Amino acid sequence: MLKNTTDSYGWVSIAIHWIMALAIFGMFVLGLWMTSLDYYDAWYHRAPELHKSIGMLLLFLLVFRLLWRLLNERPALMGEWWEKLVALSVHRMHYLLMFTIMLSGYLIPTGEGKGVDVFGWFVVPAVLEFDKHQTDMIGLLHLLAAWALMGLAGMHAAAALKHHVIDRDNTLTRMLGLSRTTTSGNPLNSKQNNKERTL
Repeated sequence: MLKNTTDSYGWVSIAIHWIMALAIFGMFVLGLWMTSLDYYDAWYHRAPELHKSIGMLLLFLLVFRLLWRLLNERPALMGEWWEKLVALSVHRMHYLLMFTIMLSGYLIPTGEGKGVDVFGWFVVPAVLEFDKHQTDMIGLLHLLAAWALMGLAGMHAAAALKHHVIDRDNTLTRMLGLSRTTTSGNPLNSKQNNKERTL
C-alpha cells in the first residue's frame, strides 16, 4: 500500500521517514567531523561539497514529504490526549527544524552569490547575498538547529519505545511497516483494550 490510511502508514511515507532519519543523522556526524579537518586534509574541500549536495537533495525530499503529508490521511495518534498533543507538537517542530537547517545550509554557501553544485548534476542558483557577519549568524543558526533536531529526535525515539514497550500499541510497528491492523485489532494493544472494557 503506497498511501496512508487512518490506521497505518503507506510505504512512501515509511521510506521517506527512514531515509531522511538516517541521512540527517549521517549529515550531523559529517558536519561535526568536517569542521575538525585542517586545510591539508584530503577531505577539507570534499566533505563540505558532499554535505552541501546531500543537503540540497534532502531539502527537495523534505518539500515532497510535506506535500505528500498534506495529500494523505494521517494515521490516528495513540495514547492519552496530552500524549497526542505532544506528538503533534513534536511532528511540527521536526518540520520547522528541518526546514531551518536545510534552508540555512543552502544560504551559507550561496551568501557570496554562487550557486550550489549538486554532485555535478545541476546547480541550485543563489538568490540572496550576505556579508560575513550575516553568514556567520546563519551558520550559528544552522548549528543550533541541528543540535536541537538531534535532541528532539532522541525524545521522539524514546516516546516511540515507550509506546511499544509500555503502552504496547501500534505506534512503532506501523512506521516499520510491520503492522497493518487497526488499533483495536492489534494484539499489542491488549492492555488498552482491557482498560476500555473496565470503563
